[in-house]
Amino acid sequence: MQLRGLTRYGALLGALALVAGCAGGSSGDKVITLDYWCWSGSQAAKVAAFNDAHPHIRVRHTDAGGGVDSATKLLTASRAGNAPDVSCVEYPTVPSMIVSDVLADIAEYTAGIEDAFTPEVWGMTRFEGQVYGIPQDIGPMVLLYNARRFDELGIGVPATWEEFAEVAAAVRERDPSTHLATFAPTEFGNFAGLAQQAGAAWWTVEDREWTVDISDDRTLEVAAYWEDLIDRDLVKAEPLLTPEWNNRVNRGEVLTWPAALWAPDVIHGIAAGQAGDWAIAPLPRWEEDSEAVALQGGTALAVTKNSDHPQAAAEFAIWMNTAEAAYELQIASGQYPACVAGQAAAAQGPPPALMAGQEDYWDIATHAAANTVSDVTWGPNVSTAGDAYRDAMSAAIRDGTPLTDAIRETQRIVVEEMRRVGFRLAQ
Repeated sequence: MQLRGLTRYGALLGALALVAGCAGGSSGDKVITLDYWCWSGSQAAKVAAFNDAHPHIRVRHTDAGGGVDSATKLLTASRAGNAPDVSCVEYPTVPSMIVSDVLADIAEYTAGIEDAFTPEVWGMTRFEGQVYGIPQDIGPMVLLYNARRFDELGIGVPATWEEFAEVAAAVRERDPSTHLATFAPTEFGNFAGLAQQAGAAWWTVEDREWTVDISDDRTLEVAAYWEDLIDRDLVKAEPLLTPEWNNRVNRGEVLTWPAALWAPDVIHGIAAGQAGDWAIAPLPRWEEDSEAVALQGGTALAVTKNSDHPQAAAEFAIWMNTAEAAYELQIASGQYPACVAGQAAAAQGPPPALMAGQEDYWDIATHAAANTVSDVTWGPNVSTAGDAYRDAMSAAIRDGTPLTDAIRETQRIVVEEMRRVGFRLAQ
């Protein structure tokens, strides 16, 4: 997840070269070779720093690509017996990788880093006392908004979703060419985060019996909320990051994006001329007394069962996500670290270029990170859920049918597949 540009690599890598020159280790020891799959800009530099500081371990890094296909590639490699020793795994796909017997439990190696992450972040990779990954980065949700355009239109930043709807109506009255926000029908992770913020729990598991509740009351309420805004033309339903959407952002016709802390670099990448015009605010609340927000996106470094060197692999994964040298490189490349120390270090730097000059940027960001929804469980077929959601929601927007029906269709498809595969279901 990207937050700011590559501004500190030269100094950091120079310092790391000095550290490497003082690194311990006997040249006579046998060198362990590990294969590592991961994407994102900081990986090559972090691996090089690790290799320099750990002469007894040599890590070979491959950018295997991220996104939807990354889990499929890892599963295919695991079944063929040639998965890498360590791989980046997106948090929502961790349960499916566990169920598919891809990931190794590395709990015996993690006692020394218990306090390195908050319980909520550990919850993304820890299940029933077993640890299946070391968290790398997280994306607590906030509200990105074009502060310059807010000032021009004389509108305030909404603190609740009820106020968000009121501000959306005011925007349409004051500038009919502009919408407060976009409802993107293919953004499964974003909608999931908003539903989780509202209290939804799409999957739960107890004694290997699953409950699937994607169409619970809270999720249907969130869907109905956005459907109402769409029906009243208060938000525009369209995909993100298309040429048309990008142009509207550049013209100041899209004023907010409820998204994660990686989003500022996305907007800056398509609208660099708006650097300094935007700011972040706390994500609007469904309930006035609840500050909890969901995590949208993020990855962990997981050791696979194919690895012949699980202890060395765990040592590598831990260093990559807790060592100061590692998270400094991570921050320099624009990522928001998952570890508490890395987040504190990030808060000492400047805000992203899009928010240049926002003095309370890191106060808001760190508050969001400290108040994430706890006990989030993703299901064993989350990829199916994502596909079903995108298909059903896109069809609902195209045909003008209820978004709540799209949620119910997603529930039906997910449950049907879990039954077919053989999972034990509570209902």
